[in-house]
Amino acid sequence: MSTSPGIDANLPAQLPRVEADMAWARAHRLAGTLPRALGAERVTLAGAHGRTLAEDARSAALLPGTDTAAMDGYAVAGPGPWRTAGQVLAGRLADGLPRLEAGTAVEIATGAPVPGGADAVIPIEICRVDGDTVRLGEEASPDRTHIRRAGEDLTPGMLLAPAGTPVTATLAGLAAHAGLDHLMVSRSPRVRLTATGDEVIAAGIPAPGQVRDALSPLLTALLGHTGAAPAGTAHVPDRAELLDAAIAAPDWDVMVVTGSSSVGRADHLHPVLNGQGARWHVDGVACRPGHPQALAELPGGRWVVGLPGNPYAALVGAVTLLRPLLDALQGRTPRVPLRLQVTGDIRPYRAGTRLLPVRIEGGHAAVVPGSRPASLLSAATADALAVIPPDWTPGTAADLLTVR
Repeated sequence: MSTSPGIDANLPAQLPRVEADMAWARAHRLAGTLPRALGAERVTLAGAHGRTLAEDARSAALLPGTDTAAMDGYAVAGPGPWRTAGQVLAGRLADGLPRLEAGTAVEIATGAPVPGGADAVIPIEICRVDGDTVRLGEEASPDRTHIRRAGEDLTPGMLLAPAGTPVTATLAGLAAHAGLDHLMVSRSPRVRLTATGDEVIAAGIPAPGQVRDALSPLLTALLGHTGAAPAGTAHVPDRAELLDAAIAAPDWDVMVVTGSSSVGRADHLHPVLNGQGARWHVDGVACRPGHPQALAELPGGRWVVGLPGNPYAALVGAVTLLRPLLDALQGRTPRVPLRLQVTGDIRPYRAGTRLLPVRIEGGHAAVVPGSRPASLLSAATADALAVIPPDWTPGTAADLLTVR
């Protein structure tokens, strides 16, 4: 098996020339601003959900295309009573409809085109019909015309959503409503997960000295909300040449390496990436938990995110570096964190930022007690991670990063 030049598992990692113990806010901002968006592609509306618009989405249609009835009832012209002169159902083309003369009406269905000359649609509930004559019911006084005017919702060229907007179910429905069959979206980054460690097992109950891989399921689920395309999961034992080969594979845009980002003798990420000519942007973040996280760029524009091996610490690293990186690669508008008052047992980390799991309750965020770097027990029932700066004081607000 070939390895990159200069890889020697017995030598300490070459120290990358980046800011040591970078402030959490700076690391989070860099991950979301450094990458350029990947290329764009045209996809069907069915394939666009969860993707990100690469260009503005604009309406192709006039909506409504003609004046239409907003209620079932009678389209009327002039003052009543009115003589009925036919029926108009939804789906009929507006061309060819007879124009209503004063004192006449047509029965009409919701969504049907309104004939010319009509002043209003009278809801059927407030009408009194005697043979071919329609009158308002007693004490009925319609206060609206119940006519949707042509183009009052959409006009051709009207902006539906700007580039950088994630395609939600409602946006896909709006695009269809506006006459679109396709959308231009950013290419989804292919994300490969690599769990390192001789002690890591993928299934079953760990024996003494072993640990179950909790990070691959956690990160795979997290990727499902980012628009990224999973490119596979692999386990790599603690051997530098195996990690080197995994990173050298061509089938990914972002590699997430768990458990090898620190500086122990079994942590090979630094020498491997240095051997492949990586440029380091983040190498250690001043936060608790999750300090040994890293962000590096390989020649050709591929990205490697190093996360701690402890599950909760890895979750912190994922929302700090991985998620904003994936957003940036898709040209997404930066996420705006929710900001609420945080309550509970909170001890700020005076040398940096502490991230705590919280539940959102009645307009504030309550800390879920008992969080530890190696345990997901508290985070599993949390709605978000509260970002607690070193100067935070009790009773004040903090930014919240969602985790679901």
